[in-house]
Amino acid sequence: MTVDLKAAEYTLSGLRPFPVAVTTIDEGEVNGLISLSAGAASIVPEAPRVTISLTKYNKTHDMVLRSGVFVTHLLAADPEPALQDSLAILMGLGGSSGRDGDKIGRFRTKQGVTGAPILLDALSYVEARVVHTLDMDESTLFVGDVVGAERLGSGGRLRVGEAWKSLPPEWIEQYETNHVPQLASARRYRGLAD
Repeated sequence: MTVDLKAAEYTLSGLRPFPVAVTTIDEGEVNGLISLSAGAASIVPEAPRVTISLTKYNKTHDMVLRSGVFVTHLLAADPEPALQDSLAILMGLGGSSGRDGDKIGRFRTKQGVTGAPILLDALSYVEARVVHTLDMDESTLFVGDVVGAERLGSGGRLRVGEAWKSLPPEWIEQYETNHVPQLASARRYRGLAD
């Protein structure tokens, strides 16, 4: 059987339209990244759960695995000042590795109930304690009970396509360069050729 990879990409990318900023804390160190893999994990309104899949290549993955806490933030599409804040978060957390230095210190934050940093310029967030994990070779799926949540802004949610159109071309080029080793790592974990 042959898989139509373009059809698969079209379908799967349509399931993850919103980039999220994920932050965590581990032994006093904070870090974060941008992901397209967040989702709701419960239909019980009084006991919400959230999922996030993080690749093992990322430092944030290891920190969430050890600490068992994370915050998932939605980013704002409008009004214009909020969009600029969202793009700054996206570039700051998505443009480099936490192994290269502090990615959180440039942002306005407050401490959540788990101690993890909450990005005050995000649209909203849910803070979670990990209750289940699933090893998926190149990544880990984390399921967390929501222990905190807040709406911080009033704009609409930023979609990944809108964000990508608004980012500077030189940043996109650097992001794509930085993504190469992460993709190679994921292929190795899956037993696929680089």
